[in-house]
Amino acid sequence: MSLSPLDLSAPSSAKVNLSQLKQPAIHTLQQIQPHGAMLVLQEPALKVLQVSANSADVFNLPPAEVVGLTLEDLLDPYHADLVKRGLVYDNLELMNPTKLWIRREGDDYGVFDAIFHRSADGFLVIELEPAHTQDNIPFLSFYHLARASINQLEANAVLADFCQVIVQEVRRVTGFDRVMLYRFDHDGHGEVIAEEKLDEMEAYLGLHYPESDIPKPARRMFLSNWIRTIPNAAATPISLFPAENPVSHQPTDLTQSILRSPYVCHQEYLHNMGVGASLTISLMKDNRLWGLIACHHQTPKYVPYELRKACEFLGRVIFAEISTREEAADQAYRIKLAQVQSELIEAMSEADHFIDGLTSSEPNLLDLAAASGAAICFGGQWTTLGQTPTESELDYLVQWLAKTVEGEVYYTNSLPLVYSDAERYKEVASGLLAIPISKRSYVLWFRPEVIQSVNWGGNPNKAYDLQEADGNLRLCPRQSFALWQETVRLKSLPWQPVEVKTALELRKAIVNVVLKQAEELAMLAQDLERSNAELKKFAYVASHDLQEPLHQVANFVQLLELRYDEQLDADGKEFIGFAVDGVSLMQTLIDDVLAYSKVDSQGIEWELVSLETALNQALSNLRGRIAETQANITVDAMPTIVADGTQLMQLFQNLIGNAIKFRKPGVTPQIHVGVERQEEAWQFSIKDNGIGIDPQFFERIFVIFQRLHTRDEYPGSGMGLAICKKIVECHRGQIWVESAVGEGATFYFTVPVGGRDRSHASGRKVQNYFLNRG
Repeated sequence: MSLSPLDLSAPSSAKVNLSQLKQPAIHTLQQIQPHGAMLVLQEPALKVLQVSANSADVFNLPPAEVVGLTLEDLLDPYHADLVKRGLVYDNLELMNPTKLWIRREGDDYGVFDAIFHRSADGFLVIELEPAHTQDNIPFLSFYHLARASINQLEANAVLADFCQVIVQEVRRVTGFDRVMLYRFDHDGHGEVIAEEKLDEMEAYLGLHYPESDIPKPARRMFLSNWIRTIPNAAATPISLFPAENPVSHQPTDLTQSILRSPYVCHQEYLHNMGVGASLTISLMKDNRLWGLIACHHQTPKYVPYELRKACEFLGRVIFAEISTREEAADQAYRIKLAQVQSELIEAMSEADHFIDGLTSSEPNLLDLAAASGAAICFGGQWTTLGQTPTESELDYLVQWLAKTVEGEVYYTNSLPLVYSDAERYKEVASGLLAIPISKRSYVLWFRPEVIQSVNWGGNPNKAYDLQEADGNLRLCPRQSFALWQETVRLKSLPWQPVEVKTALELRKAIVNVVLKQAEELAMLAQDLERSNAELKKFAYVASHDLQEPLHQVANFVQLLELRYDEQLDADGKEFIGFAVDGVSLMQTLIDDVLAYSKVDSQGIEWELVSLETALNQALSNLRGRIAETQANITVDAMPTIVADGTQLMQLFQNLIGNAIKFRKPGVTPQIHVGVERQEEAWQFSIKDNGIGIDPQFFERIFVIFQRLHTRDEYPGSGMGLAICKKIVECHRGQIWVESAVGEGATFYFTVPVGGRDRSHASGRKVQNYFLNRG
């Protein structure tokens, strides 16, 4: 758990840089543990630049006398030559450990394990530990050690059992009082997932430890130095002499040192836990620190270098098997998600719209990320699956994503902690995985809140105390590691890397499908535009060319009636009447087809139009029918808008004409033309008291040549409302009707508000058009 200045009170007015205190430069500490000695040499002369202050215990010489000597001055010719031959190779691990017999005085020799490495700043570092045996551990000992453990692994299939085998075997080999397997969580905290210990010791199994217990510098050290021992946690460290490297004038980099003294804060940490000695082995996976094998002893305990390496080898062998099984489980899940992804991509490519392919098939979008809810925002419309926030909440969430998130994917298992509004719907969306398709289009997956109880080894919110000593501030570890329970809220199950990767791959597929469909739509639009142009041309030419023969038919029928009127009987005269009516109907159809073909969005003449003028013109054109039926027409004050005045005049004329035509027998038509300003459009209405329309025919009446009545009942071609619909759509509006049989009808249509609208409709002034005959 990271600290903040609010957690600590500084003992003085000094500025507290917690980040710097929590991340000290451990690798430059120029002190070692007292059980060994260190030499820092310059190659190729192998001249001693620095030596540990306990040099007299090894060479029987004080540090000041050792510095400046060469390795040949300190070793006999045989061992000096042995070291030189090993240094020829780049990989110094092949030399480790090298047994060195070092003369101290007379015939008194000390036998040491020499461990070699080159520091990051380019110096040869030799670390000397007393050898407990003069012989190296033979290969067969390593083999039998690993073979016995692997035999146990083959009898187990559960990850927890595997981890338990590791700690049991390491404790059996080393004799530590407690051995734990510590795994890092995705958020940096750690958990003890296996433990082998003395019966009387307090159990740590299942406890979590905050990220600050192993700070980032220490983790970087574990990446470079895979095994770390502290034989005596209470030992007084030994300094290097001189404190700075005389060549680099900087502290020598001791990142890979096995003798480097632990940081004082870590020593206190071990003391507070009652630990006298420790051994730590890094467990790596994909070049990342997966976890640690942590060995604790209540009293000081030295583990020889070769035995430490044997434990490291054992841990790697067994952990490799764990890693393999984890990979196998991950691979099975990856294969499953890949199959789901493949089926979704196929469904998208076959569907008319990619959203249908993601939501209407099985498997669907939820299966791709083990989510409880999913939502797609495309073209300003939402499509949802499962449990999701409301559409208004989704709108605000997408706005937040657009402003704060960059990149091709965003995911979190604690959305309410980064986006406070999400706390309102934490039950469905504490976890979010989002991929943008465009600036305003997203695919979102959701996971619900999972309330968990976490057991901590001590209070993670009080992992450190801030203390002042000699005018300097430093962090001190907590004193108590007693069980501390925390209830974790506002979090979902975390998104697995394979789920995030699969979502990214789906994003690419969606973008490709959308682009493909856009290209197909563009080609279709071109074909449709060309077809419409040809159709309009055909309609115009056909209608125009039909006029002449139609006039001839009408003329000759009328001529026939005039010349032979006296010779025709009643049937003949009736037949001629039928022919005249047919010609009249044909003329009406031709006129309507011509009118329909002329309505075109590209042909609209956008200009400021006074709808009062357009409506008056429509009423003037209808004055004969208004006078004949004595229709009473009232009109709201009309605005001035950006539109095509001629087309809107035609629209009003058709709708008012229908209101007059479909009146109730013996009832005077009462018609009202209304207007209302909405947020993004003007909404117009034409209300009448006529015969009404059955709701089942609300869509049909706007289709070309569709009629609900015979021509004997109500004359007409069935084109009027189709023309109205086309005019409204060309103005990017909508048209619909509300009605019931016998209760009149109200036709509504909208015209979007243009940027240059100048409305003069203040109030609701009503004009009355009641025209009498005469």
